[in-house]
Amino acid sequence: QLQAFGGGLVQAGGSLKLSCVASGRAFSTYSVGWFRQAPGKGREFVAAARGSSGTTVYADSAKGRFTISRDNARSTVYLRLSSLKVEDTAVYFCAAGQRLILSSLALDTNYAYWGQGTQVTVSS
Repeated sequence: QLQAFGGGLVQAGGSLKLSCVASGRAFSTYSVGWFRQAPGKGREFVAAARGSSGTTVYADSAKGRFTISRDNARSTVYLRLSSLKVEDTAVYFCAAGQRLILSSLALDTNYAYWGQGTQVTVSS
């Protein structure tokens, strides 16, 4: 089970830190991804961190502004959002899956477990 929280209302240029807390065992073996869905749009990949190596990947829209990190001891993955833009407004979801290779991290159908989402609203 995954729980995502940390969203909120922030002005453009501001920052937020999202957290995704997992329950269950062997968290370190799971890759965790963040996805987002804006109103009227499909779900979009944001960033992911592999479980085994900790290798991270980012969507082009996230590179240089967002940072994903994980604390396996706390079964938690973080997504630091910086230099936020109005177009970053969306519901952000975390997801977890096992045995995901690097090239598969951006595809949402590869993840077996999903959190409930947390709303991020960026005002101009």
